[in-house]
Amino acid sequence: MLVPALLVLLFCFRGRAGRSPHFLQQPEDLVVLLGEEARLPCVLGAYRGLVQWTKDGLALGGERDLPGWSRYWISGNAASGQHDLHIRPVELEDEASYECQATQAGLRSRPAQLHVLVPPEAPQVLGGPSVSLVVGVPANLTCQSHGDARPIPELLWFRDGVRLEGTTFHQNLLKEGTTGSVESTLFLTPSSHDDGATLVCRARSQALPTGRDTAITLSLQYPPVVTLSAEPQTVQEGEKVTFLCQATAQPPVTGYRWAKGGSPVLGARGPRLEVVADASFLTEPVSCEVSNAVGSANRSTALDVLFGPILKAKPEPMSVDVGEDASFSCAWRGNPLPRVTWTRRGGAQVLSSGPTLRLQSVGPEDAGDYLCRAEPGLLGLGGGTAEARLTVNAPPVVMALHSAPAFLRGPARLQCLVFSSPAPEAVVWSWDEGFLEAGSRGRFLVETFPAPESYRGQGPGLISVLHISGTQESDFSSGFNCSARNRLGEGGTRIRLGRRDLLPTVQLVAGVAATATTILIVITGVALCCWRHTSFSKQKNLVRIPGSSDGSSSRGPEEETGSGEVQGPIVHTDHSDLVLDEEGALDTKDPTNGYYKVRGVSVSLSLGEAPGGGLFLPPSSPLGLPGTPTFYDFNPHLDMVPPCRLYRARAGYLTTPHPRAFTNYIQPTPFGPPELASGTSPFPYAAFPMPSHPRLQTHV
Repeated sequence: MLVPALLVLLFCFRGRAGRSPHFLQQPEDLVVLLGEEARLPCVLGAYRGLVQWTKDGLALGGERDLPGWSRYWISGNAASGQHDLHIRPVELEDEASYECQATQAGLRSRPAQLHVLVPPEAPQVLGGPSVSLVVGVPANLTCQSHGDARPIPELLWFRDGVRLEGTTFHQNLLKEGTTGSVESTLFLTPSSHDDGATLVCRARSQALPTGRDTAITLSLQYPPVVTLSAEPQTVQEGEKVTFLCQATAQPPVTGYRWAKGGSPVLGARGPRLEVVADASFLTEPVSCEVSNAVGSANRSTALDVLFGPILKAKPEPMSVDVGEDASFSCAWRGNPLPRVTWTRRGGAQVLSSGPTLRLQSVGPEDAGDYLCRAEPGLLGLGGGTAEARLTVNAPPVVMALHSAPAFLRGPARLQCLVFSSPAPEAVVWSWDEGFLEAGSRGRFLVETFPAPESYRGQGPGLISVLHISGTQESDFSSGFNCSARNRLGEGGTRIRLGRRDLLPTVQLVAGVAATATTILIVITGVALCCWRHTSFSKQKNLVRIPGSSDGSSSRGPEEETGSGEVQGPIVHTDHSDLVLDEEGALDTKDPTNGYYKVRGVSVSLSLGEAPGGGLFLPPSSPLGLPGTPTFYDFNPHLDMVPPCRLYRARAGYLTTPHPRAFTNYIQPTPFGPPELASGTSPFPYAAFPMPSHPRLQTHV
């Protein structure tokens, strides 16, 4: 309880006595340039006693004017507690630690450090103010700063207000705590543009932020600086161009040399050159080299020569597997650059523009020829196309070729066409009995030879032929397989052998021949019969045999003789078809109304078959059935020349383009009936098969 009470009493006592002395403002560190004034502030509160300043612990005195220190004094209103220390002019020896002390109150301010800065002197450049250099030769420029500058100055290089890089800094120490000269070296390789340039070396420090400058001028010797121009710069191929080569040099120019594409232009001297432009000037520039005592310089320029497209690099053919990517490239020269497009042969669609064509994941349908086309130039010159083939490696494609039908037991040949890239490892024919790749086996023989055509850009193919000697029934009923394989797969096709029947063809030819022969023989027989029958009546009779309007007739089956004796076929005459008028002549009418003065007759003959001799009638087919009628035989019944009568026929016809044919007819003298054996029919006949043949109609 005693301690708290004492503290309360002490607080009350101090409150009655007032506040104690204290610093309202204390001095702080100060940086001052050499020769300027330094001021260190010190303000006390609640203090009326002695105040003094110390320098590095040494008391300067309590008077306001500080006797003995001519450049030092204390300012401010002492009654208000202000005691500021002033130093003017500041010298290097003034750099120290200063304190403000209230001696009667026992108060000391914090120490304040006074720093004295010394500005650098103007630097010096060795070899200045004009330095001679050689263009292209590395050189060093040295800038030095002497004196006792504080802090140590920084040496900088400037050109046209722009700081230059590539310098080094070096400092020389005279003795401990002091500095001697400092220097900076600028490394440079001057160019012709540096001639007459002004470089500045600047010494800069905290004491003099703006620094002090020293300027020098560069005087350079340099090889020629060349400017090459062409007039005109853009020309058509074949026009004249003038080149002008201008140069500045120190020392002066001593010579010119011209070249084109690196090769000297013979006979070219001086600063001018005249040439005739062509396409080579676009890629082979013209150069001008100028020389002097220091060295030489070269400048070149390319003309803008306008010319049409010229093929520079052809596209190369490609062979890729199915599913892979393919690309073609071609290069065209031209000015202006030609427009290059890609198309496929046989198509007009533009697949790509530019020097490269890319095809992704190609398939067999992408195989073929691709064209790289360049449009003609401005004058319509140049241009053209270049092509390359894309081969897509895929399983073989096998197609059946036409094979002629074959006869049974005759030779046959089957063909297939194989396209394959890569080339097929084998082409195999297979059937029910076996297979064959090459050579022969039994009735089978295989031959393979190149095909002259291509398929979808896959290149020439192969034709494989299967020869069969002596075909059998099984060859026509079952098919043959033609297959091929390569490293990417297999392909094939099935071919059936067509059958050719000999019989219908032969029958057709024989039928036509038989019909023609029959007609010829009948005409000959009728003519011969009429010539031999001289005993007929001279009375003119007109015989009319009815028939259809188109020259054809139909009859029912002929009656056979009642005799059981087998008789050969003869010509049968149906007398009921003959209608005679009262005067013995047939009642007919001249359809020409007397134009030809003839009597009309319509003839229809029926030819039968007989085992004996007679008129030969060829069969309708060489392969017809036995018993087919081949001729007429009159001898078995009549031992005489048959009378010249007109007979109705069932198988043979004498026809005309019109329903009736017309002729003059004189009825022969009758001879009477022939003497026949008893029981023999005058005109026995048998039913004959009806051969089919075309009609023949004649006009007289």
